[in-house]
Amino acid sequence: MSSVQNLLLESLLGTKHVDNAAIIKIHARTVLVSSPGFNISPSDIRVLVNGFSKNPVQVRRDGLYFREKDYKCVRADERSLYAKKNNTGLVVVQTNLYLVVATYQEDMYASVCVEAVEKLGDYLRKKGS
Repeated sequence: MSSVQNLLLESLLGTKHVDNAAIIKIHARTVLVSSPGFNISPSDIRVLVNGFSKNPVQVRRDGLYFREKDYKCVRADERSLYAKKNNTGLVVVQTNLYLVVATYQEDMYASVCVEAVEKLGDYLRKKGS
């Protein structure tokens, strides 16, 4: 297992408040690493990448369609996207090279998921990634 895979598993899934997670290479639009069984299609990658290139107001208004679910966007800016569907959610943080993506389920704390993803994003930014 790679050090990036370990970082993903320990810093995100290790919180027990992240259901699935992945790191996507923005320019290649490919998945670098993901949690076991968390498959992200090329169209889902496009949705996430485009979420940062669109006007944040439009993303908040339109929401996100990710992994066959319509999410209501609750935050969209140049750095982060947070979206919800009922009691589940999606957190995406952009760094220079990557998108850090995580989902949470209804029995998990969204705030812990958000904090973990934001911290990993900050760590990658400090590394120049």
